Amino acid sequence: MLDTTTRADREKLVLDHFHDEVVQKWDDVLSTFPHPRYEIIPLMRVHNGDTDVRGYYYESRNAFPDQDHEIIALRHTDDAVVVEFWLTGTHRGAFGPIPPTGNKFRVRMTAFFIFDQQEKLVCERIYFDALTMFKQLMSGKSVKNPRDWPFFVKAVRGLMAVSSDQPHPDLVNTPVAQFPGYVHKPAAERV
Repeated sequence: MLDTTTRADREKLVLDHFHDEVVQKWDDVLSTFPHPRYEIIPLMRVHNGDTDVRGYYYESRNAFPDQDHEIIALRHTDDAVVVEFWLTGTHRGAFGPIPPTGNKFRVRMTAFFIFDQQEKLVCERIYFDALTMFKQLMSGKSVKNPRDWPFFVKAVRGLMAVSSDQPHPDLVNTPVAQFPGYVHKPAAERV
């Protein structure tokens, strides 16, 4: 079990991290990591290192300049702070090749802020339903309207481009040894 001081220190770091992301103080956000790393699980992408993470910030805030967080809950584990939150924003710029729609989105997310044994933040791992976000961004467009078809083609191509067809290698190498007693069985062998 974590002591009160460790919990308070972690919580302050995570809340400062969230705040600095909203006000776009990138140097301050990056200072919360010894080595910045984001894992965006639904898109199977990893942003690793200062330059790559700054690119991620630029791309996401270009697309959603008013991006904000509404924290729902914050929980502590032995090696992480888990934050449930609503991510909100307006699609004002291109998100990779996905053209801007001007639509607002509000998507529930979970972020795992993972700490090492020296209490250094080593990763922010983010989970969310990308389809829910995409549907909100596409709101107002109709596949039944031929005038919207070119937009849908661009948007679908863009969605395919911002998500990877193969997981980043770091995302497929979860050490099963950390789960004592777990033995993987193929789905056909499970009862």
